[in-house]
Amino acid sequence: MSNKVLVIAPHPDDEVLGCGGAIARHTACGDEVQVAVISQGALDLYSPEEEAQVRRELAEAHALLGITEVHFLDFPAPKLDTIPSHLLADAIRQTLYSFHPNIVYLPHRGDIHIDHQAVFQATLVAARPFARCPVRKLLCYETLSETEWAPPFGQDAFIPTVFVDITPYLTQKLKAMACYQAELKQSPHPRSLAALEALAQFRGSTISVPAAEAFMLVREIIE
Repeated sequence: MSNKVLVIAPHPDDEVLGCGGAIARHTACGDEVQVAVISQGALDLYSPEEEAQVRRELAEAHALLGITEVHFLDFPAPKLDTIPSHLLADAIRQTLYSFHPNIVYLPHRGDIHIDHQAVFQATLVAARPFARCPVRKLLCYETLSETEWAPPFGQDAFIPTVFVDITPYLTQKLKAMACYQAELKQSPHPRSLAALEALAQFRGSTISVPAAEAFMLVREIIE
């Protein structure tokens, strides 16, 4: 049976950095994948031309991964900590109940970026398992340049519990990330193609495959 998968991305490119390989694997298996992009660049920090470029790059990346639809929620970045949390949760909840995904990928709670923390918390509220919530699995992804820079405290650590073999899809992920020219950096920056490949190889070595993505399971409901 095919799945309906929603990836919650605080910003464009988080979906590729965190689970681009898993997305490609899902679509190759016949699953429908949609993405909710929570924010756009705040008008006092980013020009309309910059935002338009990012969205063009996003469309190219998503075409490579087979993503069928994007939900732009258009909250201001990097200012999600200024938005009442219930507004974020309500907007995400509306997306959940319009698409009815059974699998949701979301950012990790310990990420250094406050936008990621706000989106994590709002998604947990939106996906509470009552009132016919369709979500049956919640998985946190790691985002290079955010997750690994978290403070060294246990409650903020990314401790993977689920590993997905993305060996056949790593090239696809790297090509999708290469579309985000405005966000891509040169090695040894963590948001570089070399760093993405190295992380995939490291996560793969944990489960004895050439490349993998790692996730933290928040909740899975088996019926």
